[in-house]
Amino acid sequence: MKGQEWYQADDVAAEYDDKRFSQGGQLIDRREKEAVLEAIMPVEDRNVLEIACGTGRFTVMLAERGADVVGLDISAAMLQQGRKKAKAANVAGTLEFLRGDAGRLPFPDDHFDTVVAMRFFHLADDPEAFLREMRRVSRDQIVFDTFNRFSARSVYNWALPMGSRLYSKSEVSVLLAKTDLTLVDVEDDFLAPYGLYRSIPNGLANAIRSVDETVGGRPLTDHLASVSYWNTRVR
Repeated sequence: MKGQEWYQADDVAAEYDDKRFSQGGQLIDRREKEAVLEAIMPVEDRNVLEIACGTGRFTVMLAERGADVVGLDISAAMLQQGRKKAKAANVAGTLEFLRGDAGRLPFPDDHFDTVVAMRFFHLADDPEAFLREMRRVSRDQIVFDTFNRFSARSVYNWALPMGSRLYSKSEVSVLLAKTDLTLVDVEDDFLAPYGLYRSIPNGLANAIRSVDETVGGRPLTDHLASVSYWNTRVR
């Protein structure tokens, strides 16, 4: 099953967090949340839209820190998990989950301070069109991540062809120029692929992560990172 169809399957939502963010996957969850918070800070009172919010990992986190958040996703089952998570975190009354298409966002121009799209662009069939739509509804900032072409992720894509798209830095730079976005910062991380972290116990994952951070932070190896976190501003 290709990536987009797999993601929307009802039976995937209930197990999504456990399969991806348990064991060593907890390190991935922690790093992604750190990247989003660093880009948006200060979070309190910021009006945020999260595209492809899934089970609400970032939506709930931002609501807990005082942001006014809307989470949008195409999967009803994923949104249901997000609502359960919001209720458990006691923030159900301070955020909104909507089912919708990222290609046709149901919001007026310049409606949000920040638009966040994590774990989205690798499944986007028309990244420029999606980025333009995010740009339309944002008056200030767009934060997103991409999986990188020159990384261990390329082996994963070859072994498990789910239609996941990889990007070079130059491709993303062109997308930003075409959509009138200015790059504020980009952070590269995870030499070891996500799949490795998810498949091993947390203790072993921590040891690998320590090596990954040490080696990956060097200029010669940084460009081989699996993922990049992009912080951009509207021109």
